[in-house]
Amino acid sequence: MTSIFDTIFTTTTPTGTDFLIATACSVICGLVIALLYKIRNQCSKSFLITLAVLPAAVQMVIMLVNGNLGAGVAVAGAFSLVRFRSAPGRGQEIACIFQAMAVGLATGMGYIGIAATFTLVISLLMLVLNIIGLGDSSREERILKITVPENLDFEGKFDDTLEKYLSSYTIDEVKTTNMGSMYKISYHVITKPGASIKAMLDELRTGNGNLEISIGRPTTSYDEL
Repeated sequence: MTSIFDTIFTTTTPTGTDFLIATACSVICGLVIALLYKIRNQCSKSFLITLAVLPAAVQMVIMLVNGNLGAGVAVAGAFSLVRFRSAPGRGQEIACIFQAMAVGLATGMGYIGIAATFTLVISLLMLVLNIIGLGDSSREERILKITVPENLDFEGKFDDTLEKYLSSYTIDEVKTTNMGSMYKISYHVITKPGASIKAMLDELRTGNGNLEISIGRPTTSYDEL
């Protein structure tokens, strides 16, 4: 078992066979990372290709540096420039990039068993956490928007109806609309289990003069960490 996690490099300079084995492992691990990430996440083709080839690219750099301190510092400086040429990403995307780089570091040093094990364990862990919905917001969470005329005193106007159908609600925003002749009130709400959305909207319509009312899921920026 211990030998699986030993380096395959028997000399200071990797042989051609060592290079081919390490590169094949890097490519396979990169493909596994990309494919397992794609199962439960929305992402671009460019990002998936990046995940697939990044381990091999990092492996090549580590092999070329090969203990040279000056070359290592130069390479680190070059990699630091990448962030200024990249769009901000979600936390999970950044984690996958670090995972791919870690795999490349392992294969670049000849630790094929460590790279393969790390790829499977972390990728499957991310997949399981996505499937079970760790950190997902409540399924009953909604954004409710009610439009009222400017002459209507809306403070406390809809409380009875909201308390009837909602577990909790808070006012996130109040703004004027339609040249200031109306107000649009935005609520962050959590509906009670089994509550009828239609019945709630029908009751709210009787209080706002049958003006526009909308309710929907809260939206999160795709690039938000």
